[in-house]
Amino acid sequence: MVSQFLFDLCPGNSDRRSLLLAQLSQVAYRYGQFTLSSGRVSHHYVNCKPVSLSSNGLVLISNLMLEEVENEAAAVAGLTLGADPLVSGVAQAAFLRGRRLDALIVRKSPKGHGSCSSLEGPLPRLGSRVTLLEDVVTTGTSSLKATRELRNAGYIVERIITIVDREEGGKANIEEQGLELVSLFSLSEIITEAQNPRSSLKVTW
Repeated sequence: MVSQFLFDLCPGNSDRRSLLLAQLSQVAYRYGQFTLSSGRVSHHYVNCKPVSLSSNGLVLISNLMLEEVENEAAAVAGLTLGADPLVSGVAQAAFLRGRRLDALIVRKSPKGHGSCSSLEGPLPRLGSRVTLLEDVVTTGTSSLKATRELRNAGYIVERIITIVDREEGGKANIEEQGLELVSLFSLSEIITEAQNPRSSLKVTW
């Protein structure tokens, strides 16, 4: 009863999407001169962490991402650091809907002690399906790295969900590897929203 009550407090998907788009355009997006993690220089910078690490932002992201997670998935996973709040938030959102979905964090390099594992979290049985989560996709390099780690560990990975697709070749690179990329927003949408004088950040729930 408590979990259903909490779920009912959340707005519907269309409202979640508009609220999240407003937050991303006002809090995560910046215009200027930036060097991206890929090494490319861009006038457009998107840092989702101030949104994904905020209480209301994480609720919006988690519920929207959960809608895109494969029904057969036993877990969601993502490369640290950007995906850390995402996998935890989506796993919790799933629990509140009565679904078992665990969270895995993919290390950038294996632990140098103990288990020497590249994965952290409750590992599902080998052969399980895992949906990969990302905050921003540019070239797709980090997504493909995390996919390799998960597949090498014995899991099936076929879908990647990102908050923002920067539309800089990442989707094509990911699809070339036989993977599906699902994005909540494109960079173009965020830029358009950021330039909209009527855009306002009003979270009333």
